[in-house]
Amino acid sequence: MSPQKKDIQSPLIRPTQHILDRLGLEPAPASPYDPYMTKPKVAIIGTGGTMASVAASPLEMLEYDPDRGLDIDALLGRFPEVHEVAEIVPAGFQPVSGYKIYFDHWKALTALCDRLVQDEADLDGIVITHGTSSLEETAYFLNLVLKVDVPVVLVGAQRPASALSSDGGINLVNAVRVAASPHARGMGVLVVMNEEINGAREVTKVSTMRLQAFHAPDFGLLGHADGDRVSFYRRPVRRHAPDTEFDIRGVAALPRVDIQYAYAGSDGAAVRAFVAAGARGIVSAGFAPGFPGPADAEALDDAVEKGVIVVQSTRSGSGRAYPELWWRPGRFLSADNLTPQKARLLLALALTITTDPHEIARMFATY
Repeated sequence: MSPQKKDIQSPLIRPTQHILDRLGLEPAPASPYDPYMTKPKVAIIGTGGTMASVAASPLEMLEYDPDRGLDIDALLGRFPEVHEVAEIVPAGFQPVSGYKIYFDHWKALTALCDRLVQDEADLDGIVITHGTSSLEETAYFLNLVLKVDVPVVLVGAQRPASALSSDGGINLVNAVRVAASPHARGMGVLVVMNEEINGAREVTKVSTMRLQAFHAPDFGLLGHADGDRVSFYRRPVRRHAPDTEFDIRGVAALPRVDIQYAYAGSDGAAVRAFVAAGARGIVSAGFAPGFPGPADAEALDDAVEKGVIVVQSTRSGSGRAYPELWWRPGRFLSADNLTPQKARLLLALALTITTDPHEIARMFATY
């Protein structure tokens, strides 16, 4: 990042300077809103979603088409305040609803991030706007495959851009501030919503409509994007981008991995259908603390005999799975505390490299 101009305090910090002087403390860092500060350079990739959607009325919060929303230039025009906190490099992307996004889009996003870092000198960070329905999956996938060393932040909105109280504008501004923060480097892919900063591995959507929709149930958030500064309080310890063993540049498609959801009375039919459809891996979203029902367990055991890798997760949304308490070691692998949808992505990427259960177990313990 370019150095700040010297000897000028932020207007937001200055009112408290006399207090700092009396206490003998150093001044706080300049606010990202400081007009005298050399602006960081941040690229924004717009993929659509609720943030870029426009409804028929400012009071309409639900009925809108996320596939026909604002392109990146129109989105920046809707929320021009983002230019106050950074020099923005807009990067267009084919609009796609969060519930439609998958590997081809992720591969294109990975390549676009590579190009932006190569083409834009002194780029401080990248922000990706995204539909919230699968935002956590895109974030975790990119957290496993990106090879760029600048911060990458995903952001969405719970209310469309046209809404009377849309959260899109402030979420976008805060995402840019986080992406520009030197403290965000080395954190892996981040998710910023509702002034909260979360790590891609732990965060999940927990509410359909509320603004505080993204939480990290087991470990909590990493920090806050407050009005005066971006503050981090902890760091992710699991291995993450760009230092990972996964490289999708030569991968045409992900191996098929399905999720079998535990429920009372399940008879294993879904498991057998997945195997018949060619699944190379199955994630069992089991009862807490991590086991399937008896009929599903029998079907999953048969799947292992046919060479399918089975990873045991839990439908609870929090906590580690403990399949070793019920099953012979090496039969069902543990997803650790990954949600089923994230365990599916890690298993699919693992299967692009190996089918050795011991190696895959190592990856689940690493990432």
